[in-house]
Amino acid sequence: MKTGIADLPLHGGKAPRWLFSRMTRLSREIIKAVVWNFGPDELIARLSDPFWFQAFGCILGFDWHSSGLTTTVCGAMKQGMRGIEKDLGIFFTGGKGSVSRQTPNEITLKSESVSINPSPLIYASRLSAKVDSAAVQDGYQLYQHMFIFTLKGKWSVIQQGMNEANKYARRYHWLGEKVDSFVVEPHSAICCDKKENDVLNMVSKESEDSRNLSTEISKLKPDKLYSEFYHINQPRFPSHHEVLMKDINSSHIKKIFLTTYEKQPEDFEKLLGIEGVGPKTVRALALLADLLYGKKPSYADPVRFSFAHGGKDGHPYPVNRKVYENTINFMEKALSSAKLGQNEKFNSLKKLEKMFGGGSFI
Repeated sequence: MKTGIADLPLHGGKAPRWLFSRMTRLSREIIKAVVWNFGPDELIARLSDPFWFQAFGCILGFDWHSSGLTTTVCGAMKQGMRGIEKDLGIFFTGGKGSVSRQTPNEITLKSESVSINPSPLIYASRLSAKVDSAAVQDGYQLYQHMFIFTLKGKWSVIQQGMNEANKYARRYHWLGEKVDSFVVEPHSAICCDKKENDVLNMVSKESEDSRNLSTEISKLKPDKLYSEFYHINQPRFPSHHEVLMKDINSSHIKKIFLTTYEKQPEDFEKLLGIEGVGPKTVRALALLADLLYGKKPSYADPVRFSFAHGGKDGHPYPVNRKVYENTINFMEKALSSAKLGQNEKFNSLKKLEKMFGGGSFI
């Protein structure tokens, strides 16, 4: 079952210094406990699960439904791991805003310090961001990108986008070992109780023909392609057509068509990876594939309505007791193994107890 995008309401403010310092310390010890007990591969697998990540944030002291949980928890993990990344064999790069743009440099420096080839990791970082900003056009602008990798070159991504209109944030999770293709349903998880309209989803299985044709069209001579695009009789489209036309009529599109013609991408992944190919280019090519060849992309928002363990009243489905117990056992073992101070351990377990509403953990 796939999981992977969580919608969260935007909350203002930031974690107070006294709380963030403790979040950093506690996240450090929990990460150490998980890695010591289960290995670094298990940690990145857990972080790629939006439900586990959300519970992790709650244990650290954040509101379960706050958008700030993502950026604060990622920041706490990265800071908490300073000085011990090589010992644990797991590395945290990227972050919020301008920090996210330094991800390739961070990957290079940390990879070279342990003799790992940074190229495939940088590629994965860039493509995952490109997919969620250009291939999945859902109205959420990315502003957080964290890339996590191990000594073995396995990786995970946690990134988040913001929708200015509805004041919600959406989180995207990736797990490298589950990515068979960057452009065919690559997310490790998709979960959300809110679906958007007017979404262009070029990574859906249903968009295969559109992806293939977009790639072939992008290799046409730019003058011919430019001419085809601007001679489209736009009134043929109904007003509700899912491929939005706003901002697509730009002189920049002709320059991009020239670039794609020169690059001659062999597939949609290579097309998407070309510098300058962004949402407008993808939208334009999808539109041409639709109009000229009748191959429509998917317009379905790639989210699923789901919960971690179900609900006590059977909504959206009854509590899965086995999964529930596995979650509790995992967290108990990780926390009991961590070298925490007694008060912090007590408080963490009390929070876990309140989250799951079960019997006493202590």
